[in-house]
Amino acid sequence: MQIQVKRWQPEDAAALAALFGGVDRGFLSDRLPNPYTRQDADFWLSRVQEREGHSGVYRAIWAGDQLVGMVSVDQKEDVCRKDAEISYLLLTAQWSRGIMTEAVGQTCVAAFQELDILRITGQVYDANLASRRVLEKNGFVLEGAMKNAVFKNGRLYDLCIYGKQKEQGS
Repeated sequence: MQIQVKRWQPEDAAALAALFGGVDRGFLSDRLPNPYTRQDADFWLSRVQEREGHSGVYRAIWAGDQLVGMVSVDQKEDVCRKDAEISYLLLTAQWSRGIMTEAVGQTCVAAFQELDILRITGQVYDANLASRRVLEKNGFVLEGAMKNAVFKNGRLYDLCIYGKQKEQGS
């Protein structure tokens, strides 16, 4: 399957709202609005336009003319400013096709080129084996786990901490 990983555009708001309406929220943050409205999408896209390339890298994942996912790398602040956090999601119907592995790879390259960072951190629920594998296939290393750190849908999870270092000379 041919995918394209593109910068977000303001006209992507309707597709973004539809994307959030179709994703499995089992491993997503509870802070994401549900339902996710066009107004939520407009707000987020305006934030992305301000931060793109300065303190974050934000990408839409397209398969043909359908928005199927997203991946973001947000630079941290203060004493952790050389680190950034990656997050991503993909429509359930597109799982297990290598789409997210490719999109994360492309986005990490862009983040290391565009942001003043030395590492990217990924935090993944221990039970989310597919997401853990996406990071591992992209050179992220499991650095540890925070026991019982996440409470989601009435269940406790360990939170696995992955890190990817910027390659020397990059």
